[in-house]
Amino acid sequence: MLRIIGTIFAALLGLCFGSFLNVCLSRWPAGESVVHPRSHCRACGRTLAWWENVPLVSWVALRGRCRGCGVWIRVRYPLVEAAVGVTWALMAWKSWKAFLPVEYAAGMMFFLWLLIGLAVLDSEYLWLPDAMTLTGIGVGFLWWLIQGEQVGWALHVPSDRWGDAKGIGMRLLAIAISATIILIIRWIYWLIRRREGMGLGDAKLMAMLAAWLGLEGALLSLFLGVVLGAVYAVGTLMMRSRRGEGSWATAQLPLGTFLCIGGIVSALWGQSIIGAYLRLFP
Repeated sequence: MLRIIGTIFAALLGLCFGSFLNVCLSRWPAGESVVHPRSHCRACGRTLAWWENVPLVSWVALRGRCRGCGVWIRVRYPLVEAAVGVTWALMAWKSWKAFLPVEYAAGMMFFLWLLIGLAVLDSEYLWLPDAMTLTGIGVGFLWWLIQGEQVGWALHVPSDRWGDAKGIGMRLLAIAISATIILIIRWIYWLIRRREGMGLGDAKLMAMLAAWLGLEGALLSLFLGVVLGAVYAVGTLMMRSRRGEGSWATAQLPLGTFLCIGGIVSALWGQSIIGAYLRLFP
């Protein structure tokens, strides 16, 4: 019963933090404060009533339109709220089942919040801000250090990791290797095409994934991201061909979005996926 109550609470809390994330995603690209002014319609500027800010419910009640000017409210708003709520509920359920410590679940929820925000920013603006990726690297590494016991993707080293130079060095090496992989791919692409094909933000994102998930988790995220990106690229190519549009080779692919999706999958089910793979290919 407590597990169910805790999961429901995590879901409701996730909806609230998802609503705040929507504010950040709307205002950060424009250089606006996330504190002032109060929530308002981006089209007409009308300040929203309290009941228009209830996650998910308000969007449905308003039928996706502003009560003042009638402009469409982007479907991104309820999707982000639902994504944070669902992933937080899944993490709470998983943590409760495995008897994971509270600080583990809280840290992973923050990590999932970051990934969802970065996924949206990259898909909409092709932007992975340093304020999120670099902060994510630092917080992720500190989170890994303060774990009282080895859980999740943490390396199997003694509990007193503050004094374990080898364990800390291995984690830092995993972060460096993950970023280097993207930098090498970026360099090879430049040698072949003589133009930039991948931003430095993707390398920082990979480093962030390694800080939280370790090298195995980061590599799984990369694999899943590449597969999803390839599927998306093929689908885009087919649609462009049917519409008779120009070459897709110059189209920009939001790799960071797919890396974030891979990171979410790795955070929630990565150990099961890798375990199944090892059983099939021992």
